[in-house]
Amino acid sequence: MKQRFDLENWSRKDHFNFFNRFEEPFFGVCVHIDCSIAYQRCKTQGYGFFLYYLHQCLAAANAIEAFRLRIADGEVFVYDEVHASAVINRDDHTFGFSYIDFHEAFEVFQAGAKQEIDRVKNSKGLVPAGSGDHVLHISAMPWLNFTSLSHARSFSFKDSCPKISFGKMTIEGAQKLMPVSIHVNHALMDGYHVSLFVDEFQRRMNMEA
Repeated sequence: MKQRFDLENWSRKDHFNFFNRFEEPFFGVCVHIDCSIAYQRCKTQGYGFFLYYLHQCLAAANAIEAFRLRIADGEVFVYDEVHASAVINRDDHTFGFSYIDFHEAFEVFQAGAKQEIDRVKNSKGLVPAGSGDHVLHISAMPWLNFTSLSHARSFSFKDSCPKISFGKMTIEGAQKLMPVSIHVNHALMDGYHVSLFVDEFQRRMNMEA
């Protein structure tokens, strides 16, 4: 469900109007997330690491209103909940698009996600999932310990969905670190809001069993 956002009384109204005119309104940052506690929890409880950090990412995004804002026909809408349009890598080194619903309970989320991942892995070609605007665009590149990242974009398509990419986890001392790239529409949020998401994501990745 979504509802029209009160743009007129928004403290960022001028910022929205300014950046919404840009041909490329997206900006991006890359950060490192400490996965040490989360990875150990997955090993102990038998969770798939990708699905675990994807769940924590979605939980963090849903906790930050700016990540639930979208632009449609020049207006801003806020969704009650956002989900994942995730790239799924196949064994033949191609990939497909998926649609994965977010659920607060990890076990429920994991069960649905596994079914969707199996569907995509057993499909061919590149067929968009048709998920709409109420998603984060998610990709994982577990082979690359990147420090920056850009995205292919069609500027004729007015996009406002955040794009989050995960890289290769590496060990530095006692820490397991994973690069995370976050690209967002500047008309809807600023660096401050991205920092709220990063802090919330890290907090959730640090949760003990």
